[in-house]
Amino acid sequence: MAFCKKCGAEIDDQAVICPKCGVSQVTQPATVDNGGFLWGLLGCCIPLVGLILFLVWKDTKPKTSKAAGIGALVGVVCVIVFYIVIFMIGVGSAASMYY
Repeated sequence: MAFCKKCGAEIDDQAVICPKCGVSQVTQPATVDNGGFLWGLLGCCIPLVGLILFLVWKDTKPKTSKAAGIGALVGVVCVIVFYIVIFMIGVGSAASMYY
């Protein structure tokens, strides 16, 4: 026989829930949620992966999810800025041909 984790009542060794107080007797393994700089870097390099990781981990690993999401946002902003700069260089070079 085993004992309940909450109320201390004697329960069966295989019991998943205490029949007296209703508390689950199964322990959940602790998840590691350290924020992970490398997940943010991955999100920055491949924004779609960062977005997917953000959506998958937002409830279970909020710090790591936030790092991947911010990395994805930074990656998207960098790509947008890059295309704007390339566009401006193209417009500038085209304009210089006529003047």
